[in-house]
Amino acid sequence: MKIAITGGSGFVGQAVTDELVDHQHEVVILTRNPDKYENRPGITYVKWLTDDAHPQKDLEGTEVFINLAGESINSGRWTEDRKKRIINSRISSTQEVIELMKNLTDKPTCLINASAIGYYPSSTANTYTEASTEKAHDFLGETVQIWEKEASKAEHHHFRVVYTRFGIILGDDGGALPRMALPYKMFAGGTVLPGNQWMSWVHITDVARAIRFAAENEAVSGPVNVTAPTPLRMKEFGIILGSVLGRPHWIPVPPFALKLAMGEMSQLVLDGQKVLPSVLSENGFQFEYTELESALVNIYHSR
Repeated sequence: MKIAITGGSGFVGQAVTDELVDHQHEVVILTRNPDKYENRPGITYVKWLTDDAHPQKDLEGTEVFINLAGESINSGRWTEDRKKRIINSRISSTQEVIELMKNLTDKPTCLINASAIGYYPSSTANTYTEASTEKAHDFLGETVQIWEKEASKAEHHHFRVVYTRFGIILGDDGGALPRMALPYKMFAGGTVLPGNQWMSWVHITDVARAIRFAAENEAVSGPVNVTAPTPLRMKEFGIILGSVLGRPHWIPVPPFALKLAMGEMSQLVLDGQKVLPSVLSENGFQFEYTELESALVNIYHSR
């Protein structure tokens, strides 16, 4: 298939691109600065979101659009100005993608839009699947709900829409893991209190594989939780992380310290949800990494 990706140069986008090319798909990456990259077999870089961009002709024949574009939520404090940029970047990129899809002569069939398990409320007791109706009312929850609502407009034009609700993505080159591992590498790692909050994690390889699975399977639509089937409590997560790194797990981190350091963004670590990937499992998807230890061993000891 011919598949277009926005946000293709990011942490998730690079993994998805490699996964698709490895399975003989043709990838078009939409970017403001295509001249920064060299086309390589199976990958073409096309300009978009600039006044001189005319991507339509390069996108004819595209069957699936994967929208990963949006300002990172992990790269700085959530000031009011930054919150606006986080939301607006997601709305505008999604609107542009749907407009492109509508205007193609040879219509695509599917939009896969990024989202997050922050859609669900924080809880130490509840278990969430795609059938759960509870919604979070904090900044992250409202952001992903707005994003999914914008993406849902593609359904009005008869496109299949998939909302990939990512858990805590583990990889050595991006996501939350490098920050989480840093205290351990400095021999200062320990439980982020209270310690009973859930960590619904997923290996970056399985994120890329799940997105390819959704692209290739017409039966997959609507919300899709992209999390390993074995979420863990924060304390257990930290013990396993320290063990894999060969470091002690001993200095507890009080919530107020994280709130001072990270502000509202600390909710990414202090709050959590137990989320299960029911849609993927019911449709026959097999995770490569179902246990945290093997996932971390792959990340840190496979090179």
